[in-house]
Amino acid sequence: MKVAYYSPLPPSNSGIADYSALLLPALEKHVEIVLAKPGGGHPAADVALYHVGNNPEAHGWIVDALRERPGVVVLHEYVLHHLISGITLGRGNARGYFDAMERELGVAGRLLALGVADNLLPLLWETEPERFPLAGTILDLADGVIAHSHYVADRSRAAGYQGPLWHVPHPVWPEPDAEPATDVSGAPLIGCFGHQNMNKRIPQLLEAFGLLRKERPDAKLLLVGAPAERFDLSRRIERLGVADGLILMDYVPEERMWSLMKACDVLVNLRSPTMGETSGSVIRGLSLGKPMLVSDVGWFSELPDDVALKVPVDDLEVEMIAAALGFAYDHRATIGRNAQSYVRAEHDLERCAAAYAAALTAAAGGDAVTDAVLWRIAEAAAETGIDDVAMLAARAREAGLVE
Repeated sequence: MKVAYYSPLPPSNSGIADYSALLLPALEKHVEIVLAKPGGGHPAADVALYHVGNNPEAHGWIVDALRERPGVVVLHEYVLHHLISGITLGRGNARGYFDAMERELGVAGRLLALGVADNLLPLLWETEPERFPLAGTILDLADGVIAHSHYVADRSRAAGYQGPLWHVPHPVWPEPDAEPATDVSGAPLIGCFGHQNMNKRIPQLLEAFGLLRKERPDAKLLLVGAPAERFDLSRRIERLGVADGLILMDYVPEERMWSLMKACDVLVNLRSPTMGETSGSVIRGLSLGKPMLVSDVGWFSELPDDVALKVPVDDLEVEMIAAALGFAYDHRATIGRNAQSYVRAEHDLERCAAAYAAALTAAAGGDAVTDAVLWRIAEAAAETGIDDVAMLAARAREAGLVE
């Protein structure tokens, strides 16, 4: 089976580009891949696979291709307001944005969109995108949907999507050869990786870290990633008086990131509100056997309780983060073993690639082929007087005629 594959790829600075770089070699063991390129037309294939994320620069061309040729959509996150606004308003197509908002909220949505377009309201994709996901615009174009979480799958159904939907976990990376970094240390050393912004609960983490240091003065917090625009990290650090416990780094290459993660005792990846994303950074950390703190929202809530410490987003969040950091450090060996065992079993790369291949086969007409084979087996059985259905099913599977 030949698959036209639409995705950002390295060297694109995109988490989905990294994801595809991981998935493609394993998927190519099952199907023939033809890579699509921006402006390169539609490759001849039996089925098309579209990776859709929230970045209009990385995924705008992919949505354009999807409009011309339907296929299977990998919905990497459910909130797509930034993507939709970028490929409508950002291209001078206000009507497209109005239509997307009306699909979401009816007439009220269209009126809100008019207010945004006329500069009467703040930009919704910056202020509260989670209230208006706009994923329905993409779902309407999909012949099938692959979701990494039950959270995204359930919301896709709630938005009215009735087509084929497959749950395929985010695959785990093979453990790299990188040695733990020796230029960072702490007791404990706590790591937080990725763009630093309000949604990552960085203010709450800094405040909790201040509480932790009252009991564990040798603790260090490693923040790796560029601060978001208009996110004044330095002022918050100064106000909380935790500067001497922080290690700040901007964007680092992949090998350096793995090395720093290996050096950490505890990893933190808080998120609220969630955009419905599955975190590649969390998957990496769990694969290294590191205890992980996450917010109790979205996909993160689906992690087993003995694998990750889930912090509710409520009035006691800061105190809970501080207590969880200490607990995770004290029990890091047990939690780490649980994390590593879980992610290797449930997020195995080869298993995920096989699930992709099964979904793509079904989307390309595999179900119809299977039905035809089963019908012919039934006819032959009737002609020869065989009526043992269980035996027929077992033999058909053994022969590789059906799965």
